[in-house]
Amino acid sequence: MYQLTFSFEEFLAEFWQKKPTIIKGGFKNFVDPISADELAGLAMEEDVDSRYIAKLADTWDVRHGPLTFDDTPKDNWSFIVQAANHWHEGAAQLITPFRQLPGWLLDDLMISYSTPGGGVGPHIDQYDVFITQGSGKRHWRVGPKKDDYEEECRHPALRQIKGFDPIIDDILEPGDILYIPPGFPHDGYAIETSMSFSVGFRSPKKQELLSSFADFVIANDIGDVHYHNPALPARANNGAILAEEAKDLENMMRSLLDDPQRLKQWLGEHLTQNRHELDVMASEPPWQNNETYQFLEDGEAFKRIGGLRAFYHPDQAHLVYINGEQYQLPPECADAAKLLCDEEQITHAQLGEQLDNPAFLAMLTQLINIGYWYPVE
Repeated sequence: MYQLTFSFEEFLAEFWQKKPTIIKGGFKNFVDPISADELAGLAMEEDVDSRYIAKLADTWDVRHGPLTFDDTPKDNWSFIVQAANHWHEGAAQLITPFRQLPGWLLDDLMISYSTPGGGVGPHIDQYDVFITQGSGKRHWRVGPKKDDYEEECRHPALRQIKGFDPIIDDILEPGDILYIPPGFPHDGYAIETSMSFSVGFRSPKKQELLSSFADFVIANDIGDVHYHNPALPARANNGAILAEEAKDLENMMRSLLDDPQRLKQWLGEHLTQNRHELDVMASEPPWQNNETYQFLEDGEAFKRIGGLRAFYHPDQAHLVYINGEQYQLPPECADAAKLLCDEEQITHAQLGEQLDNPAFLAMLTQLINIGYWYPVE
């Protein structure tokens, strides 16, 4: 199990979304949770999001997966696997130390394998990232946050900038962690063959929230009501939008937001939707309720698949949101809902008498049969 060597509370107070920093030895005695061959195997899979990036003199070569590795040059290339925590149980363990941050902000674990000189060039990201250096060494430069960096298009698939004056210029060794907040330019390249493990946190944009809520309103047939004004006055200026009528239309829109339960349902469904494919395998043959009960009673455990997004509102813990859908539990099983969302594994000892509730047992079995939880072997 990976454990951080620093206080997360102190880190949040001093650095989170404020300034970049390098934490030397952030993980003690760090060992790569996945081998280069295993990572390459993932990059060759159809469902896995991967990229190959190589610097060729003054040009760049970018290929999207599934990848092959038959014609790679000796140096100056990398390949990247997104959402590796969805596909590799060992790699997913790197997420656990960062569960002190809100789960709804977590994006994924990205893993990069680089030969000497390999990198993606100077660029700016709009998310928080913790980059842990695995095997090998990597040189990192991070610049100040400014609005006037000039973009440079050396390849359509790369959003690079021309350059920056670094405020951080250092070499990362195994176990070192580089934290970069949104908007800070950075550039890293491998000094020797190396692996990097990036845990990214991505906050939603206003545009995304508005668009998602509009989709929710339409999908649930909410607000299918026309403007109505039986006290409509006559007017001399036909082309005018009167202030009180504009206010009425504004209030129509605002009224869609004046339903706390509706907003909570939308937020739960929206924030549990995943940007990356999940490794979901439906149970075959399906589990029966009594089999689920007996399995847990025998001291076994079910584990949540990597990357599954499962959240709840603390004041409505009997409603859980899993992968974009709402599930309702009996009110007396609210603690079980918290276990499903807060814990990576569930056991009989944790669930206690809640497992005796037929409605909860049926829902748990349903989630297992979908493939969201699987038996720990």
